[in-house]
Amino acid sequence: MQQNIQKNRKKLLVFASGSKEPNEGGSGFQEMVEFSRTDPPILDADIVAVISNNQFGGVYNKSQLLNIPFEYWSGPFDEEGYKTIIEKYQPDFVMLSGWLKKTIGLNPSKTINIHPGPLPEFGGKGMYGHFVHEAVIEAFHQGKIKQSAISMHFVTEKYDEGPIIVKYPVLIRLDDTPQTLAQRVNEKERVIQSIFLNLVVMGYITYPDPDYRTLVIDEKIWGFYKQFANIPGQKYEIKK
Repeated sequence: MQQNIQKNRKKLLVFASGSKEPNEGGSGFQEMVEFSRTDPPILDADIVAVISNNQFGGVYNKSQLLNIPFEYWSGPFDEEGYKTIIEKYQPDFVMLSGWLKKTIGLNPSKTINIHPGPLPEFGGKGMYGHFVHEAVIEAFHQGKIKQSAISMHFVTEKYDEGPIIVKYPVLIRLDDTPQTLAQRVNEKERVIQSIFLNLVVMGYITYPDPDYRTLVIDEKIWGFYKQFANIPGQKYEIKK
């Protein structure tokens, strides 16, 4: 399968589980590809391939329609397995978009995940998809929270504990159910993912030292970004 790779654009490799059903899942991946093809591009990167643990599901079907190389990976999901895939595609960045397998051995400074709820409160092992939205709605009815969030973070080997790039708020409505909240979060998630991923790809947001929780923010975007730089425990450094 051939695709046009543009010179000087960063290469992005996507991991997306999606669904086993051929007409379900992979919407985040699809939107990333489409946003990379707008004029001007919302996501200024070339998506070199998508990896999925579902062989003929929604991610596979969307990859064929979008002319993006697809690779089915059944595991083992260990450090050697990830290393083999990274060496094959040589990406500049890795995006986990609905990837439901633990990641081991990936470069934390170059690997980004998106999570459909507020981190760190609603993250960790077993907190994905509808489980997140159910927990969020329960906390809302208990009066503990007023809003959910779309969280993006750099990926460390501890589930959902890497430095948070953005925690984009989504207000919870009085009549929301886990299903209606999930629908609204998913709709916003597709856009937020490409916008903030692009800031990382373009070097405006970096995580240069995985030993520290400090994000380096280019002063060119600080005026926009500072509204999101309010996460407890997260440190920021402005680069001039």
